[in-house]
Amino acid sequence: MVAEAEDSEDESYAIDCPVLATERLVMRAPREEDVAQLAELADNRHVAEMLARMPHPYGEAEARAFLAMTRSRCAGIAYALTLAGTDTFVGCAGLNTTDRGLELGYWIGEPYWKRGYATEAAHALVDLAFQKTSIQVLHASTRVINPASRRVIHKCGFQYAGQGMLNSIVAGQVPVERYRLDRKTWVSLRNWVHF
Repeated sequence: MVAEAEDSEDESYAIDCPVLATERLVMRAPREEDVAQLAELADNRHVAEMLARMPHPYGEAEARAFLAMTRSRCAGIAYALTLAGTDTFVGCAGLNTTDRGLELGYWIGEPYWKRGYATEAAHALVDLAFQKTSIQVLHASTRVINPASRRVIHKCGFQYAGQGMLNSIVAGQVPVERYRLDRKTWVSLRNWVHF
């Protein structure tokens, strides 16, 4: 996942940050106790290269700046992804406001890749976005070289919407694929799951 533009402060996208529980995750607001684990997992060039605004190297100062940013945000939300039962920090996910609208974003620390955590978190955030806002379309994007992120996006029902370029702090100007999920499709997918 990549976020394409700096956050805008559109209040129509303001969402409280309720604790979300999925099958294996507890998604909650990032807090001071996460700083060490956040810095350890985020200090990975493989992770940072796939994102727009994550610097590399990434240390405690960057983790504390991220916490401060999440606390001051008027619109959009950021979650710490933790394992249910152990509170082990495994990554972050959120809904960011961009010039195109509300956008889903996520990253998982490399030791926790290929376990389905990103998909689990993304499903919860897609539901939250459509349940708690009046948006008609939710956006997502991924670097073209990130098939794992593309799979997460497809599993959530997003449809391909085109390509563009992204200015990544670490990787420079890179091509991305853009996706969108409209409310009508989300409702039909949600109803289908219950059969």
